[in-house]
Amino acid sequence: MEKIKCLVIDDEELARTLLQTYISKLDFLELIATVENPLDALEVLREQRVDLVFLDIQMPELKGTDFAKLIDPKTQFIFTTAYSEYALEGYELNALDYLLKPITFERFLTAVNKAKESTKQPIIDSITVKSGYDLHKVRYDAINYIESDSEYVTFYTNDKKIVSNQRLKILEELLPKSLFMRVHRSYIINKTKVTGLKDKQLLISDVLIPISGTYSELVRQELFS
Repeated sequence: MEKIKCLVIDDEELARTLLQTYISKLDFLELIATVENPLDALEVLREQRVDLVFLDIQMPELKGTDFAKLIDPKTQFIFTTAYSEYALEGYELNALDYLLKPITFERFLTAVNKAKESTKQPIIDSITVKSGYDLHKVRYDAINYIESDSEYVTFYTNDKKIVSNQRLKILEELLPKSLFMRVHRSYIINKTKVTGLKDKQLLISDVLIPISGTYSELVRQELFS
């Protein structure tokens, strides 16, 4: 998992040091900078990617609640303050959480786990295939190979085949390269389904799939090295 890049903004040195210590304890967090002035924080945000901001509310020059309105909406933030009366305003600004000082590590962990969960990418393990007026959701691990014939492709699984009006080149870009590879101008294969190599043909479920010269070396390297 890619680390969550953090920025701490607080005019109190002790508060900055505490958050820095907490961040260092978790391997999924990376501290980019700590600043005491929100205006300095704007410079950091211009120069680096920041995923999560720990933001004090009561600060000179610019309140944290006003600063939150200036940053990229994609950047998540957690308010840190000694004043509970700002909680409602914080949540109205879509804060990920609201930490009341003094902040315990247990409470800090609860807050950053929300950030961790929100950054997880959904696991995509299937492709939706349009065949005529029908839609089929086909799991990657069910596909043995895909064959192209002009403007149509056929998905071959263990128990059925699905014909779809689309180009093999587009599928080559859409399918995960960790599982699938182009081996011929007319074929994409599921690498996990290959059981053998006979001359210039791959064996998949008793079917021989031709390998063109363009892909022969790559096939040997990826599947048989």
